[in-house]
Amino acid sequence: MLLNKSPLGNKVAFLVIFLSCLLISIAVGVSKDGGLPIQEDDRRFHERPLDLNEVVFVIQSQKNSFHVRQAEERRLDLLRQASNLKQNPPAVLLLHSLSDNEGDWSIIPLLPYFSASFGRNSSWIVFLEEETNMKVAKLLLMLGRFDRWKEWFLGKALQDEESTIIHHYAFADSPSVFKYPDFAAAWALSLPLVNRLANKMRDEPLKSDFTIDLKHEIALYIWEEGRGPRLTAVPELCTEPESSPRAQNCATSFNTYLPLCGEPVKKEDIFVAVKTCKKFHDERVPVVKKTWERNAALLEYYSDYTDPSIPTIDLGVPNTERGHCGKTFAILERFVSDAVPRTNWLLIVDDDTLISLPRLQSLLRCYQPSEPVCLGERYGYGLGQGGYSYITGGGGMVFSRAAVTRLLGSGCKCYSNDAPDDMVLGMCLNALGLPVTHSPLFHQARPEDYPKDFLAHQVPISFHKHWNIDPVVVFHKWLVDDKGDMASERPGRDTREEL
Repeated sequence: MLLNKSPLGNKVAFLVIFLSCLLISIAVGVSKDGGLPIQEDDRRFHERPLDLNEVVFVIQSQKNSFHVRQAEERRLDLLRQASNLKQNPPAVLLLHSLSDNEGDWSIIPLLPYFSASFGRNSSWIVFLEEETNMKVAKLLLMLGRFDRWKEWFLGKALQDEESTIIHHYAFADSPSVFKYPDFAAAWALSLPLVNRLANKMRDEPLKSDFTIDLKHEIALYIWEEGRGPRLTAVPELCTEPESSPRAQNCATSFNTYLPLCGEPVKKEDIFVAVKTCKKFHDERVPVVKKTWERNAALLEYYSDYTDPSIPTIDLGVPNTERGHCGKTFAILERFVSDAVPRTNWLLIVDDDTLISLPRLQSLLRCYQPSEPVCLGERYGYGLGQGGYSYITGGGGMVFSRAAVTRLLGSGCKCYSNDAPDDMVLGMCLNALGLPVTHSPLFHQARPEDYPKDFLAHQVPISFHKHWNIDPVVVFHKWLVDDKGDMASERPGRDTREEL
């Protein structure tokens, strides 16, 4: 027997089916942790807005007085912006002042501190450099797009186009697959990630090892060979100049690592010491003479052999295949003696270092020679276990007279002539409590060894090594401001050799 169909029956049947589907949808949509069935992309609309006091700012500051002033200006700017937004002021930390540990600049040893101090009441830790311009309101909007209860590692992504020695040839098969943050654009960690990494540090103490390129090594530590998050690239984190139209939608911008501190120091106030040996008199010294030597007022070549045609000075220290500690300390002694004119600054470079002395003159105006300044590209050894920092020698080591006087007066010496001079100096400085001042404008390697995006917002001061490059071409491309200067000169022979 067939039932008669009625409009009311159809409506009731439809309503029953609709309610059943809704209940099934709710049951399926409940999250695994018992949360509400909210799509991940829409989660942010159901959360409370991000308050500024949930963000901890860490300025990657340094102990030198010039950098302390720079960092303090950045801190005050962040607090002024917070006041204009009529929000409670956030915590703004200066990295150099958090403890007496020399290794704090490597950040990883501080993760337990960040977790213990801010792990419960904060959502994000945002790191920025002294030179990073920050638009706080846009930063809050950007951070608000991410679920604060999850692990996030945010930044502007850099990548290697080729495997490089400064990253220990990591990801040699496909170096571009691994991304790491450009510190100039700022970078951020969510507190769930910080808390987990802090627990990891307690269970697995850091090994004593070298810190060479911090931004890459932090990314590796967070990634944990695939167990942790990769860097998430965020378009609002930028290194465009603040005045550029392209920076309009950016939360951060960046101007320069080479600030204008007044008239450059006179070239007569910089004594330049070039370390060489007989083996390279005919190969490397001619490159120095064809490129940057003419910008030096006071320069001497130190070798294991006296060659009047250069001329070189034999300091009585035999040449060594590895470190050059004996030679470097002999240079320090000569600098404070009556054998050379008295100057405020000493620059020690290798014979395969390419350097812009005019840019160095501009940078040194920012520093006080009456302070013990030790300036260059900073590396570290064993920073997680009470190690020390040092200036890597290939990019050039700059010392104020006050620093050299303190070093020699301490009685610190080489344990052998072939000890690594830069590391021995680092140990001496650490024992004296003197800071190593870092500038990313000094480079231990060649331009090819750095990402193009990283060099794009730099005015580099130095590069190192002649291996597989034409060093004079590199000098003119990267280190000469006037493209017509010395353009007609090129090396007369192949100088592609590396120690």
